[in-house]
Amino acid sequence: MASSPLPGPNDILLASPSSAFQPDALSQPRPGHANLKPNQVGQVILYGIPIVSLVIDGQERLCLAQISNTLLKNFSYNEIHNRRVALGITCVQCTPVQLEILRRAGAMPISSRRCGMITKREAERLCKSFLGENRPPKLPDNFAFDVSHECAWGCRGSFIPARYNSSRAKCIKCSYCNMYFSPNKFIFHSHRTPDAKYTQPDAANFNSWRRHLKLTDKSPQDELVFAWEDVKAMFNGGSRKRALPQPGAHPACHPLSSIRTRSIAFSSQTLMLLEEIFGEKDQEDCVVNEDNIWL
Repeated sequence: MASSPLPGPNDILLASPSSAFQPDALSQPRPGHANLKPNQVGQVILYGIPIVSLVIDGQERLCLAQISNTLLKNFSYNEIHNRRVALGITCVQCTPVQLEILRRAGAMPISSRRCGMITKREAERLCKSFLGENRPPKLPDNFAFDVSHECAWGCRGSFIPARYNSSRAKCIKCSYCNMYFSPNKFIFHSHRTPDAKYTQPDAANFNSWRRHLKLTDKSPQDELVFAWEDVKAMFNGGSRKRALPQPGAHPACHPLSSIRTRSIAFSSQTLMLLEEIFGEKDQEDCVVNEDNIWL
């Protein structure tokens, strides 16, 4: 069966004209974005729901707790947290002054002690992963992302979206040995080059590739970044639909129901305790979702 040749190591497309992409209208810059003032309060309509926004470090950020309590109220804390980590979305904790502003704006209850803030683009990605379909982005034929990681001695390769049809698909072609790897295996593949520096890799956490695998270009176009984010959102381990209980069925009828319920509740409490003690960043390497898949 005839097949079109894939690009070699020297033929990797580092960038593509912006006209080749069809970015979502939601990703377009909002008017007056350059005139944002620190701690400026605003409102963003997300899936028809008004969400309070606050300008932090020159960026308009949305309250994750408000999003969780409105748009994602049908999903558990554990599900939302695991999906956020899988998508590589990091919360910025607001200061006490900013928290008070959010309280007065109605985004947070009076009893709240902290609040994580994410950008509008990140909020759209998070909500879309729960409420919409994660379809592959529209990319040119034979397109490949030039990617690299710094685990161990590091490596560089060509991520081919056309081959990425499952979470374990061998879609990355190493630029040094021309072998193909799945994303979760590629971050454990490295070559010792003359200018390489050894970096102690994480524990055997194969599903952390979304955090370690980055675009090689340090200043990529926004369209390229958005397309890369959309690709990483695919097969993130949490896209399965939640099974609804049958009418009249009792939870105790299933022999594993009580064990599964206690396990999920314990996991959620553990995450919240870690979040209070260590903050957001320190727990990203020890997150387990309901399927016991390490993210």
